Amino acid sequence: MPRFLGRAFVLATLLLVAGSARAKDKEVTIAYQDMWNPWRVSIASGELEKATGWKINWRLFTGGADVIRALASGDVAIGEAGSSPIAAGLSQGIDVELFWILEDIASAEALVVRNGSGITEPRDLRGKRIATPFVSTSHYHLLFALEQFGIRPGEAQVVNLRPPEIAAAWERGDIDAAFVWDPALSRIQKTGKVLLTSGLLSGWGKPTFDGIVVSRKFARENPEFVVAFVKAIASADERYRQSVASWTAGSAEVKAIAKVTGGKPEDIPAGVALYRFPTLQEQASPRWLGGGKDGGAARALGFTAQFLKDQGRIQQFLPDYSTFVNPEWIRRAQGEAKSAAR
Repeated sequence: MPRFLGRAFVLATLLLVAGSARAKDKEVTIAYQDMWNPWRVSIASGELEKATGWKINWRLFTGGADVIRALASGDVAIGEAGSSPIAAGLSQGIDVELFWILEDIASAEALVVRNGSGITEPRDLRGKRIATPFVSTSHYHLLFALEQFGIRPGEAQVVNLRPPEIAAAWERGDIDAAFVWDPALSRIQKTGKVLLTSGLLSGWGKPTFDGIVVSRKFARENPEFVVAFVKAIASADERYRQSVASWTAGSAEVKAIAKVTGGKPEDIPAGVALYRFPTLQEQASPRWLGGGKDGGAARALGFTAQFLKDQGRIQQFLPDYSTFVNPEWIRRAQGEAKSAAR
């Protein structure tokens, strides 16, 4: 081999090794919750670590408000939360941006009333003890529902419990009703009935969603990681859409979700089916992250923040929540996908 080619080969090898070492030196902490969705399969398989070479510390939280606090403190760089805690966090000045709609909640969150509680219609909630995780999308929809049925603050006892605490309180008989999501939802439905769903309440003009937010500083400094994240989660959702029928209690995908979230395999397929997972194209469209002020996500955050302020849950309402909604990473992922297909 000519000397100059040999030197070039050695230099290229050293650069490759150095680049690989730098990637392995990079580390990030990502917060996720115990909701059931296709992305959990990717967490279990280490797909994102393989795609990026980063070390990822996955931290499980049981409520979006806790995730937002972790983002505010810098303990995590990326996290999942519902539209209500995201709106609250943005209103309080947390420097994050929404870059992915994890799921359209639809009927995956619901108000369940205990068998024998005497609650047969929403107006019967007056005087009852109702649990929900405060500042969550379930909390937001519970307050909205009580308002719609003329139940004033204080006329129902609304208590703040995390999902696992709700399931335990339900089994002890400490609460009459609860607004929550799976896996707690599946547990309490066994001895109760659904009175209202988030899908119904969204149709009344108060939509909710679960989203993923990222520290703006982290996104600016690590754009390739964020794009890889988008591509990985989009791929997980697409695999689910193509194989819904094969997701059974005994399937590898469902077992992976159960392992990551602590849910029961027999409950997971039906629970996942309650959500809707937007495609890359839908994510970037005005229905969700696109459209500026008129985009679906920006409008939902604004409606939610205004309601939370009216309820005294937050002190400040921002004039434009679209400045915290960023479809750029999805568009970059779409561009890379198109280039790869050529």
